[in-house]
Amino acid sequence: MKLSTTLPVLGLASFPGIPVQRPYYVEHLQTHVANFPHVATAHAHDFYLLLYVTAGHGTHTIDLVTYDLRPGSLFFIAPGQVHRWHLSADVQGIIVFFTADFYLFRYPENQLFNYPFFTPAQLPVLYLVPNETELYPLFARLLAENTTAHSNQAEVVRSYLHLLLELATRHYAQPDTALPTLSHSEAQIREFGRLLNQHFRTHRTVHAYAHLLHLTANHLNAVCRQRLNKTASSLIHERVVMEAQRLLTHSAQSVAQVAAALGFEDASYFSRYFRKYSGQTPEVFRRTR
Repeated sequence: MKLSTTLPVLGLASFPGIPVQRPYYVEHLQTHVANFPHVATAHAHDFYLLLYVTAGHGTHTIDLVTYDLRPGSLFFIAPGQVHRWHLSADVQGIIVFFTADFYLFRYPENQLFNYPFFTPAQLPVLYLVPNETELYPLFARLLAENTTAHSNQAEVVRSYLHLLLELATRHYAQPDTALPTLSHSEAQIREFGRLLNQHFRTHRTVHAYAHLLHLTANHLNAVCRQRLNKTASSLIHERVVMEAQRLLTHSAQSVAQVAAALGFEDASYFSRYFRKYSGQTPEVFRRTR
């Protein structure tokens, strides 16, 4: 089945001004809208997006469902979700981008994928009391931190993100209203992401995940290209390498032990795999951290 690839899928590189290789972005919403007016049209991302609105009004359409946008609204968008907005001229707020790899480099592998606002089980928006003092100060700190040049800036940004997402989760403790049905391809991408996070140590082929999803490998690749502008194979390799980088950075395990922890029976093959998909050997990567 041939799928359309006309929908823009934006990566961080699509936003000039973000420092090269920086896996996160924080900006005033009004500045972001002025700098990148094209984001008002329908598009998807290959990263996560948070949007906190402090002033103005409008609408925000996510996967064909339109939500009210007003002060105190906090939106959560996962990779592959299609969205667009209509904003009043006086809109204000803070927008945050971050990649999955950036977050998972420090925090447990299942955590990001299991947050309620990034799953089909809950609505992608919280309507908070305007001028609340629990979550907004964290967005303000993210914005302030993004303007500094400290050597540990990434760790501080990651920590604020973690605290923000954990506190936001408390607002989803009770069942919310039912979500409208996701598009078929969106549901497939979400399920693929869940399975990938669960099985990346043992399954490293597109065919294996396609089988679990009751799809053909070609169809899974087509859906991933449509929704994320990447092949299923590249997503699998990125997930394995990201976990390897975490272990090489934050543990004292040898390369052979890291290989075994990731399901590689041969440490030499793991080293070749890591170099192929990261551009460095595990030893060089570890020395440069």
